[in-house]
Amino acid sequence: MSGRLAELSARLASTHQLGSVIAAMRAIAASRSQQARRELQAIRLYADTIGQAIGQVLGTLPAGQAIAPPTAWPNGMLVVALCAEQGFAGSFNERVLDVALPLADEGDGHLFVIGDRGLMVAGNRGRRPDWSVPMAAHTDEVSTLADRIADAIDTALASRGPGRVLLVHGSPGEDEEQGIKRRWLLPFDFGRFPARLADGQAPLMNLPHADLLERLAVEYVHADLCEALMLSYAAENQARMQAMIAAHGNLQRTEAALTREFQRVRQEDITDEILELSAART
Repeated sequence: MSGRLAELSARLASTHQLGSVIAAMRAIAASRSQQARRELQAIRLYADTIGQAIGQVLGTLPAGQAIAPPTAWPNGMLVVALCAEQGFAGSFNERVLDVALPLADEGDGHLFVIGDRGLMVAGNRGRRPDWSVPMAAHTDEVSTLADRIADAIDTALASRGPGRVLLVHGSPGEDEEQGIKRRWLLPFDFGRFPARLADGQAPLMNLPHADLLERLAVEYVHADLCEALMLSYAAENQARMQAMIAAHGNLQRTEAALTREFQRVRQEDITDEILELSAART
C-alpha cells in the first residue's frame, strides 16, 4: 500500500469514528430535549395551581379593596439571559444575546447571564455581566438553579430599589426552529389572575391577605423561572441536535469525497503494479 493510500485509509477510519460520535451526541440531545418537554407539563400544572390559589385569595378581598397594578419604574431593567452551558449548539447563544444585550443597554440596565457558553460569547462582545451562573446540565437541576437566580435577583433589587426583571430565553419549535422569547418576571401583576372562588366557597386562610398573596407570588415567580429554564434547556438541546444533523451531512460529503479519492489512488496503485509485473516478464 502506497503512502497516499495509507493516509486516505486512516482518514476514512477517522471519519467513521467521528460519525459515531456525532450520532451519539445527536441522540443524547434529542433525548434531553424530549425529556424537558415532558417535564414542562408538571411545571405548568404547578403554576396553574398557584394561579388558581391567587385568584381565590383575590376573590376573598373585602368589597372595594384591590391590589394596585404594577408601577412602571423608570430606572431601567434587569435582563436575565438564559444561554447554553455546553457547546455544539449552533448560534443559540448568539441569538439569545442579540435580543438581551440591547435591552440591557437601555437606561440603567443590568445583565445576568446564565450558562458558561453564553458568558463566553458575551465576553467576546466585550460585555461583562453583573452576575452569572452555570446553566443546568440536567433537568433535575432546574429547580435549584431557579432558587439561585431568584436569590441573585432579590439581592440586586435590594441594592437598586424596585425595578423590572425580564427573562430572555430560547423556546423549542414544532418545526425544529427555536424562537427567542421575552418574559416579564417582575413587577408581579396580580391582574393576570381572575378573582373567583372555587365552588363559591371562600378558602380557609391562616394568614392575612397581603402576606398570603406575597408568598403565593414568590411561588409563582419560582414556577415562571423553572418554566423559562426548562424551555431554554429544551431549545438548547434542539439546537444541538440540529447542529449535529448539519455536521453529519457535511461528514457524509467528506466521506464520499475521501472514498472516491481512495478508489482512484488504489486503482492507480494496481495499474502501476500490473505495469511493473508486465515489464519484469519481458
